[in-house]
Amino acid sequence: MKANGKIALAWRADKIPAPNEPDLEKLSRLIAAYAPHNGSFELRIPGLHAIRISRTNRECVHAVRSASLCIAAQGAKTVIVGQEVYEYDPSRMIVFSVALPVAAQVTQASHSEPYLALKLDFQPRKIAELVLKVFPHGVPPVQDRSAVYVTPADESVVNAATRLMECLAQPGEAELLAPLVMDEILIRLLRSPIGVRVAQMGFAESSVHRVAKAISWLRANYSRPMKVEELAELVHMSVSSFHEHFKSVTSMSPLHYQKVLRLQEARRLMLSTMMDAGTASQRVGYLSASQFSREYSRFFGSAPTRDIARLRQENRLWV
Repeated sequence: MKANGKIALAWRADKIPAPNEPDLEKLSRLIAAYAPHNGSFELRIPGLHAIRISRTNRECVHAVRSASLCIAAQGAKTVIVGQEVYEYDPSRMIVFSVALPVAAQVTQASHSEPYLALKLDFQPRKIAELVLKVFPHGVPPVQDRSAVYVTPADESVVNAATRLMECLAQPGEAELLAPLVMDEILIRLLRSPIGVRVAQMGFAESSVHRVAKAISWLRANYSRPMKVEELAELVHMSVSSFHEHFKSVTSMSPLHYQKVLRLQEARRLMLSTMMDAGTASQRVGYLSASQFSREYSRFFGSAPTRDIARLRQENRLWV
């Protein structure tokens, strides 16, 4: 049965119509209009973002990527999660099923042809509501618990994303029609080869949903001491099962996930508020300045003070 399931999944993937150039050009123009310069822009439709980057990154940019769908209408990008590397461009979409600290690098972009992307944040409650309609007889079992999926760009999803962007230009449509188009995008994802995996975000008892709950606690309490036993109890799992599922989904242990959150936040504080390294390390929960410096240097490649000085001098873009 497993073999048959895989064959069916591959067959369906082959049947997905790829977006043609006019479709992508129209979406690119809309994204460019709402992202007039480099950066990520939160649009009037809740959860919708337009992104423009006009140069490639020599180094990875570190950030937390929320559960979302990302469509690159122009250019290309690489995302690293733990030890896993994912690449996407106009031929491939990427889906994040939980919030993840990532290292990202725009690999194809220029001033004349910038990287242009649309990001749509997911709402687990909405997914759960639509799952009942798409899978009225229950969701098929799935063994893969990864939090990131790259799938061929679907013409119908790209067209829906384009119509979603067009809602911004018409009075009333952002409020009245945009929610319907967003439902359409989710339904099309649920009916796609990765639909069973997307569905896991909406089920309270699924491992992905439980890991997402633990991640929410970690993001809200990253500066507090963390005990894996307490996190496991929070999501109603044994310690061994929780540790296994967390690492399977996020490609890192709970402790490493917390450390990455702390280091990213410390870097943000130093870069945006002129906070010194000692204060920043205490703010994010480090008790030892030397330990903070060692872990920061190992993660970002240079000591905190030197790293921040270089970032300010290069005027790096955070996306």
